Amino acid sequence: MRPLLHPSIDEIRPEAILHALSDPVRATIFAQITKQGFVQACSNLACVDDRQIPKSSLSQHFKVLREAGLIRSERQGVEMRNTSRWDEVNGRFPGLLESIVKAYGKVG
Repeated sequence: MRPLLHPSIDEIRPEAILHALSDPVRATIFAQITKQGFVQACSNLACVDDRQIPKSSLSQHFKVLREAGLIRSERQGVEMRNTSRWDEVNGRFPGLLESIVKAYGKVG
């Protein structure tokens, strides 16, 4: 199985964050992971705003969030444990994440 890409904090770019969170579904997924601390199974977030998200689309959303440096994903058996990197990213770009997710009305 291929290793998952997780950029170091120095490699995270604001344009990647803006791209990742420009999609309302990804912004909702990120906000939910951040609120819960972690999400054990990606399928727990398959329903966003009363819309069912296909598994292939959900996988792509998680990949974009992970490659932007917003979440960390670790395989645990057949499941994926996803955790927010909010504190790390906020340390590098203070206020950026809060501004974006507040604009969606998802946090705060």
